[in-house]
Amino acid sequence: MAESGTLPIEDVRIIRALQIAPRASFAAIADAIGLTESAVGRRYRRLRADGVIRVAGVVDPGALGQSKWLVRLRCRPGSVVPIAEALAKRDDVSWVGLCAAGSEITCAVRSRTSEQRDDLLGRRLPRTAAVLDINAAAMLRQFVGGRGHYWAALSGTLTPEQEARLGDEGGGPFTESPVVASDPVRLTAGDERLLDVLASDGRAGLVDLAAAADLTPGRASRRLQALLARRVVHIDVEIAATALGYHARANLWLRVHPSAVKSVGRTLAREPEIAFAAAVSGPHNLHAVAHCRDLDALFEFTSDRIGSLPGVESLEVSPLLRHVKQAGTLLSGDRLVAG
Repeated sequence: MAESGTLPIEDVRIIRALQIAPRASFAAIADAIGLTESAVGRRYRRLRADGVIRVAGVVDPGALGQSKWLVRLRCRPGSVVPIAEALAKRDDVSWVGLCAAGSEITCAVRSRTSEQRDDLLGRRLPRTAAVLDINAAAMLRQFVGGRGHYWAALSGTLTPEQEARLGDEGGGPFTESPVVASDPVRLTAGDERLLDVLASDGRAGLVDLAAAADLTPGRASRRLQALLARRVVHIDVEIAATALGYHARANLWLRVHPSAVKSVGRTLAREPEIAFAAAVSGPHNLHAVAHCRDLDALFEFTSDRIGSLPGVESLEVSPLLRHVKQAGTLLSGDRLVAG
């Protein structure tokens, strides 16, 4: 990993440890990375207060039988900010960015019911006078994203031995799989309350989870593990990329020969600059989000390493002017806002 920018290396190691085991105790993290328990707790609380990281439980609507969509909105000049901020307030919109010199909004729609999705995409947005054009693409296969520790930018921060000592409490390794589950999970009222607590704090203790779901701590632990195993929820460690020195962010829209979509998607997933990559419907059949040190690094990355991949027919690079929301977390400037 290259230098992390302004963060001390001890902080970066804590972030990496959380990506691997987001609910690990401060004592377990301290033992793995060679700090004291009090130092880990103090640094974690400062990172969270400064908007550098946020640990939260994120529900995957695919596990509930619902599709996920990426939407590009072309808007009238001067209208994008209020529209983007309104979208960011919706629980079913998990990612919002401003692109194309301020005339385009890109957002990820993760509605938990088909009625909620159809209301937004079929009625509300088309009736918004300032929206000139809507392009909605269904997510077909996710290659990276969701489980934060698969953003390869932090690989190598800890030794393999340190990572093995932490184990993996986030629900198991990310494996490529269909976006929409063939056997959807049905949530109980208790599950919903437990997930609400995790959405606020992914490290919430078992006593708090049990109280919310009206369970004993033991039963709450077993239910949480079941929800993690079924991919209903993942414990996400959101990072303010600028704190790691990544100041140029961009949406990448690729046209790839159909026979090469899987190989290109899997290659993207291994690149340190790629935080998200998925196969999608529509004229651009692969979408990715890239974080680079600066615009020159973005140019080198997209022209030399992405543009040269076998099967890539065209590539549109759309730099983000403003990041409004990522993985369900609002941003103020370049920092995360605690929920």
